[in-house]
Amino acid sequence: MRRLFPVTDTTPADDEREWSLDDLADVYAYPEQDGPWLRANMVSTLDGAAQHEGRSQPISCESDMRIFGTLRGLADVVVAGAETVRLEGYRPARAREAFAARRAAAGQGPAPAIAVVSGSLDLDFSLPLFVSPLVPTLVLTGSGAPASRIEEARSAGAEVVIAGEGARVDPARAVRELADRGLKRLLTEGGPRMLGQFVAAGVLDELCLTLSPMLTAGDAQRIAGGPSVAVPERFTLTSMLEEAGFLFTRYRRI
Repeated sequence: MRRLFPVTDTTPADDEREWSLDDLADVYAYPEQDGPWLRANMVSTLDGAAQHEGRSQPISCESDMRIFGTLRGLADVVVAGAETVRLEGYRPARAREAFAARRAAAGQGPAPAIAVVSGSLDLDFSLPLFVSPLVPTLVLTGSGAPASRIEEARSAGAEVVIAGEGARVDPARAVRELADRGLKRLLTEGGPRMLGQFVAAGVLDELCLTLSPMLTAGDAQRIAGGPSVAVPERFTLTSMLEEAGFLFTRYRRI
């Protein structure tokens, strides 16, 4: 894996050595700040597809998964939409020795929590994600969610967080509710609808985007869907890595 765009002026741009997990963790470290920081991690083909046959794995690669694991290893909480949880077969985040010391130094638990966004709570609460996580799973929903489903979620061991009115979860409120619980290093892995809502709400601080050297055609979703913003928001390139034609980019909001 080669760095093409230096993060600091002291790092040579032509560094082609193999990058360790510690190296990646340094590149993707969260900024020091008081409030929450929401980053997204997505993959896209050259023609803009965020998925192939409903899943992101076919357009990914081994190094993309190393970065995926690194981003999880740095986060307080991973936020995902219910549809993505179902399609990708989400399981609880696990503790990884490679990040144990770094997490302890940052005052973090052994693994990030998973926060599932669902207005209807149409979820299988018997799955390991809910009944046997290392860190209790959170379920973000609206005040109008069915009471029976809320009780079922709580009975399974999940923490239910009301973050919206009616059946809708408000993205900005979801970020605030998580931050109020001390979960300020936020990572969203999608899906496209979830990311689109964060973008439209103006609460996305950073995008970690893997550009996959593949073409799929078809009508797959883009990395962000839903309503468009009135004025496109400008982000700046912070770092970029390359391997086997895959570009691993990181952009921050200006």
